[in-house]
This record gives sequence, structure tokens and C-alpha cells, in this order.
Amino acid sequence: MGLLSKKQSASASVIGGFLVFCLKLAAFFISGSVALLSDALESIVNIVASLMMFISVKVSGEPADVDHPYGHEKVENISAFVEGALILVAGLLIAYTAIGRLFNPVELGSLDLALIVSLVATGINGGLSLYLAKSAKAHGSIALEGDAKHLLSDVLSSVGVVVGLFIAKLTGWTILDPLIALVMALIVFRMGTELITKAGSGLLDQTADNEQKQIEALLDAHQPHFVDYHNVKTRRSGNKVFAELHLTVDPNLTVQKAHDLTKHLEERLHTEMPEVSLTIHVEPPKAHGDAD
Repeated sequence: MGLLSKKQSASASVIGGFLVFCLKLAAFFISGSVALLSDALESIVNIVASLMMFISVKVSGEPADVDHPYGHEKVENISAFVEGALILVAGLLIAYTAIGRLFNPVELGSLDLALIVSLVATGINGGLSLYLAKSAKAHGSIALEGDAKHLLSDVLSSVGVVVGLFIAKLTGWTILDPLIALVMALIVFRMGTELITKAGSGLLDQTADNEQKQIEALLDAHQPHFVDYHNVKTRRSGNKVFAELHLTVDPNLTVQKAHDLTKHLEERLHTEMPEVSLTIHVEPPKAHGDAD
């Protein structure tokens, strides 16, 4: 069976997120555990994030137009930035609930059934995370990749909650419940901060270092066909990279030959890195005394 399309994979993430949230919320009502409640609250963020990812995948796939000549891929960065902010809000809610439970401890209910329900939800999340990671690699989608990593972090934190509550059940130390929730809050805060930082760097047109090195390596390999290159600039927009550079050529080259040279370089680059859109400005060598 083949992989789903980007939009279908995004839809599967939304549906799976809602199912996982319902299961985790049921685990909380069964046990009354604030740690399981924090896990369920994080799943709300997962649902919202998946919805935003679905919208961003849909919009980013639209072709460039008059108002957006560079395409719509940057909407994925905007989506990720908002997702990071929502994750921070979830962290605050988890911390607030946990601190309240520290001062007003509550006896936990049927932990056995609750932990089983939580593990089923975690298993669904894990399977969905692995599938989205595979789909992201196949489609070259940074949005799907981000959602896959987000779900994986949720799986790891959920496993931590289940292990901690199992220890609490064996020892009778109910204070472990809010303490685990506070640890969860710190994990969520870190996740949100990292996501905001990553998305913000894209919105600020940070240099695409890896792609720029590959472009320079390609140019170095073709050095005998031109004089030099300079002013190499790159910026990332969603899962695409836009690059530009100045290429100094022999002044005796005809316009046609200079055009053929740049076309060859652009086609070679597109073959090796289809996600990169390269613009080359051709210029003759500067005469002595010319200003930069």
C-alpha cells in the first residue's frame, strides 16, 4: 500500500489527534490524575497544531500568483510559530493545575484501567508519528516533519507519565502525580520555545547554510567555465529555498553563451536540489578602478 498524499496525511493526523485526545481524557476521568490531565491538555495542542498543519499544507501547495510571486510556502513557518505559542499556553495550564494539586492532593482512582487506556492512546500516537515521518521524507514536507516530531515528543512524555504513575501506585506516593505534571510542563515549554525559534528564523529569512554550501560546491566544480562568483544569498521559505548570486564571466562571451552557461548551472542544481530556486545575475569582470 502506497503512502497517502500530503493533504491526506495531514487529514489522518487531525483525525488521529482527536481520537488520542478522547482516550487520554477518558484516562483522566477514570483516575483523576492531574498528570494524565496534563497529557490530555497537550493533546489539545496536538489537534490544533494538526489542523494548522493541514491548512498550511493546503495553502503552501498553491502555485505562485501575482500577489505572491515567490509562492505560499512561508505559511508553514507562520503555522509553526503559532503552534509554538499554543504549546507554551498548554505548558502554563499544566503547571497551574499541577501546582494547585500540590497544595490540595487528591486520592487517585482506578489507575490500572486509566494507564491501559493511556498506553493505547500512546501507541496510536507512536504509529501516527512514524507514518508522518515517512510521509514527510517522501513528500519533502517540513510541515509533516514538524508534526511527526511533535507527536513523537508527546509519545515520550506520555510514557514518562505512565511510568511515574505506575511507581506512584506501587509506593502510594500520590505527590508523584503533580510532580510528574510539572516535569511535563517543563518539557512542553522547551518544545514550544524550540518551535518558535525555528519558525521565527524562517520568517526572518535566515540563511539556508546547508543548501548554500551545496550551491558553492557546484559552482566550484564548474569554475573553469566562468571567472568567479560572489554575493551568494539564500533564504528558506517553508520547504523551499530561494538563492541568488552574481556570476562573473569572460567579457568576450556572447549573450547566448552566457545564457546557456547559467541555464546549465540552474538545471544541474535543480537536478541535485529540486527544492532550490536559483537566480543568477551575469556580469563582466570589473575594470581597474570600478566601484563595487
